[in-house]
Amino acid sequence: MSHSLKLLIYIKKSKLDNLGKAPIYARITIDQQRAELSMCRKIEPSQWSNDTGLAKGSSKEIQELNRFIASIKSKIFICQQRLIEKGEVISAIKLRDNYLGKDKESKMLLETFQEHNDQIEKLIGIDFAPNTLIRYKTTKNHIQKYIFKQYKVKDIPLIKVDILFINNLEYYLKTIQKCSHNTSYKYVSNLKKIIRIAYTNGWIKTYPFLHYKSRFKIVDREFLTEKEIQSIIDKDFKIERLNQVKDIFIFSCFTGLAYSDVKSLSKSDIVIGIDGERWIKIKRTKTKTQSNIPILPQAETIIRKYSNNPDMLNLDRIFPVASNQKTNAYLKEIANICKISKNLTFHLARHTFATTITLTNGVSIESVSKMLGHKSLRTTQHYAKILDKKVSEDMNTLRAKMSIGKQKEYKPKCYSMSYPFSIK
Repeated sequence: MSHSLKLLIYIKKSKLDNLGKAPIYARITIDQQRAELSMCRKIEPSQWSNDTGLAKGSSKEIQELNRFIASIKSKIFICQQRLIEKGEVISAIKLRDNYLGKDKESKMLLETFQEHNDQIEKLIGIDFAPNTLIRYKTTKNHIQKYIFKQYKVKDIPLIKVDILFINNLEYYLKTIQKCSHNTSYKYVSNLKKIIRIAYTNGWIKTYPFLHYKSRFKIVDREFLTEKEIQSIIDKDFKIERLNQVKDIFIFSCFTGLAYSDVKSLSKSDIVIGIDGERWIKIKRTKTKTQSNIPILPQAETIIRKYSNNPDMLNLDRIFPVASNQKTNAYLKEIANICKISKNLTFHLARHTFATTITLTNGVSIESVSKMLGHKSLRTTQHYAKILDKKVSEDMNTLRAKMSIGKQKEYKPKCYSMSYPFSIK
C-alpha cells in the first residue's frame, strides 16, 4: 500500500478573468494518479512564483494569501494521515474528496438544512407556524448564495463550518445583503440550530459556535401616541379596503394581538371571563403561549361592526383580514393620509397596546406580559424602558401631593464647618 503524496500549488493562466487574474489550484498526485481542486483564490500571474508555489511580495494581502495556501496544504496532509490511520487505500481522488467532504461519511450543510426545513413543513400547524418555515427557507437561501460567492460551489461539508465561516457569513449578510445587525443575527442563529443538530447527532466533532460572540441588540420599539391613534380613528378614508385595514389595526391597538392571531381569531376564542365580561382567550400562533385579554369597549365596537359581515358568515372567523403584505402596504397609505411619520406596520399596533394603552395608563407590567403572551417578563420590560411620559405623570402627581399648601416649606440651614488644616 503506497502512501506517496505529491502536492503542487499552481495557477491556471488559461483561465484569466476580466481583471487579468488567474485562479489558484492544488494538484494531488499519488502513484501517478492526479486530482485537482480549486483554492477559490485568484492572483495576477506576475505576483506568482512557480518555484515556491506561493505569491510573491510582502503586502498584507500577499501574506494572508500565503497563510491561506499553507493552511490548505496542512489540511490535505492531515486528511491523508487520517486515512492512513483508518487503514484505507488512498488514491488522489479519494484524498481530494475526503478533504472536500464529498466522501460518504461527510454530510453537507445545505443538504442538512433542507432536511430540517422539510421536517418543519410537515409540522406546520402542529408545532410550528407558517412564518417559521419562511424564516428558515430565507436563511437557507442566504447561506446558499454566500457559499457560492465565497467558495464557488453549490454546497460545503458540515465539517467545513468553522468560526471563520460564521463570522464571514454575518459580514456578508450585513454588507452584501444589507441586513441590519439584528436580522443578520437571527439568520446566523437559525444556522446555529442546524449546527447544533449536526453536533448532537455526531456528524461534526467540534461545535463552531462555541466562540461566536455576536449578540442581539435591544432597540427602542416605536408606538403610536394617543393623538396619533385618535387621528386614525377619526379619519373616514372613503375607500373600503383602507377602512377595513384601519378597523383591524385599531382592534389590535386595543388588544395587543399580532397579525397572525387576528387573522385566525374565531368566535369560539371569545368567552366570558372571571369578571363576567367578554375576554379573548387564545394560544398565540407564534409561540403557542396562552393570551387572556379582557375586551375593551373600543375593541368590542369593532367586533360588533363585523359580526354580520357576509364574508365571515360561513367561516369561523371574526375579521376579513388581507395578506400581511397588503395590510402593511395599506397602512403606509393610512400613515401618509393621517400625516404620521412613523413606520406604520401592523406589528406597531402590538407595541402601541403595550405602551400607550396599558403601561402608560397604570396597568402592571405583569398583567401586560400575560395579555401579550410573553414567555418571559424580560421581553415585556423592553416596552417599559421608554415610558418617560408615565414617569413624568407619576412625579407630577407626587409634586401635587407634596405642594406647599400641604407641606411646611423646607428651609435648609447653613452649617459652618471647621477643618483641622488650612487650605492655601
